Amino acid sequence: MIEFSSQNDFVLDNEERVTKWLKGIALKESYGIDLLGYVFCSDDFLLDINKKFLNHDTLTDIVTFDYTENKILNGEIYISTDRVAENAEQFEVSFNTELLRVISHGLLHMCGYGDKTNKEKNIMRAKEDECLILWNT
Repeated sequence: MIEFSSQNDFVLDNEERVTKWLKGIALKESYGIDLLGYVFCSDDFLLDINKKFLNHDTLTDIVTFDYTENKILNGEIYISTDRVAENAEQFEVSFNTELLRVISHGLLHMCGYGDKTNKEKNIMRAKEDECLILWNT
């Protein structure tokens, strides 16, 4: 099951399509889904989570709590819509494109992809691009 909720006034369009897309990504990566909870929130809300649980005092677009076991995805993904909007502007893409990139980024983390090293970042970006292509097909 995939659930979407908001801690701010954001409303996700096309929940059904996003759910189907995420299931397709998981399947492509040979994972099943138990429960994924996506929570859309403000910078302040996510900063508080970042400080409290990760001891990071920085703004971020996403925090993923991964409880995946045996190739069955399970976890919570918090996304700052404030960061998504700012990043979309910075990268000169639409808000929706950046949002989909970040939504898939969280799932990809849970599938074992990292983004700490340059090599990992390049692989993650390529995977995100594959996910966006899947969205558009």
